[in-house]
Amino acid sequence: MTPSSPDPSRPAGDADAPSSALATQDRPAREGACAGAFGGIRGQVRLFLTALGFFTRVPIPPWVGHSPEQLNAATRYFPLVGVFVGALVALLTVAMGRLWSPHLAIALGLGISVLLTGAFHEDGLADSVDAFGGAFTRERVLEIMHDSRIGTYGAVALWLALAVKWQALVDIQAAAGWGGFAVVLIGAHAASRSMAISLLRSLDYVRPEGKAKPVAQRLHLRELLFGVACSVPWWGWPDWRAGVTGAVVLIALRAGFIRYLRRRLGGYTGDTLGFAQQLGELALYLTVCAWI
Repeated sequence: MTPSSPDPSRPAGDADAPSSALATQDRPAREGACAGAFGGIRGQVRLFLTALGFFTRVPIPPWVGHSPEQLNAATRYFPLVGVFVGALVALLTVAMGRLWSPHLAIALGLGISVLLTGAFHEDGLADSVDAFGGAFTRERVLEIMHDSRIGTYGAVALWLALAVKWQALVDIQAAAGWGGFAVVLIGAHAASRSMAISLLRSLDYVRPEGKAKPVAQRLHLRELLFGVACSVPWWGWPDWRAGVTGAVVLIALRAGFIRYLRRRLGGYTGDTLGFAQQLGELALYLTVCAWI
């Protein structure tokens, strides 16, 4: 990954998981300071723009600033960034669909999505698959994740992920039209990010240092519910049954992924958060395709 701001999937070191006490020390003091610094509408806009700058290539005004505490407070807005990315990509894809065939427009739309996010989550997918597929010990898995090079497992995973996304979105557009396509795209980007940040509520960050450390605090339930709320409006169309089934699939996928991470790593890394987002997005597209 080479995002315009600090990258959670490029951890700095390799070490045992910190204790819960260490990860949450002085937490009340930090939370009180954040509440004062980011209160009011302007403060919340600042947090959203912080999340937007962290996960996309969108230029952010200098007055927004950046700090570890600010990024940690912005975690709740990660799914809303998904709404922004999904809506922008959907809008541009629909516009391109007026010039070219849906197949070509959707392929170009996927390219825009990758450019807009700097392949942020796709990099986490590739690094995670390389590491889990190419190593057996925890230490070796973390070492491979830290390597910026992409191996065979990661390359194949990226190709398959993009191919499945393209075919699924083509099928959704053919069955539900451009309106249904847009709603599914926005919902999948939002809900998959909700699933990814939900790992912060159940797992510990496995490195004592790293660029994901600012968001490596246990997530409050109210912040998770806000993220989920960003996803809910998009579940009702084109088929509410697909939306409900998709929610169940994400819950089951989350439970299985958490169990796997606990067994393999004892927690999560920035790369595995990107991996979770990609898995969630793919699962939602496949669920909708099964209903239409």
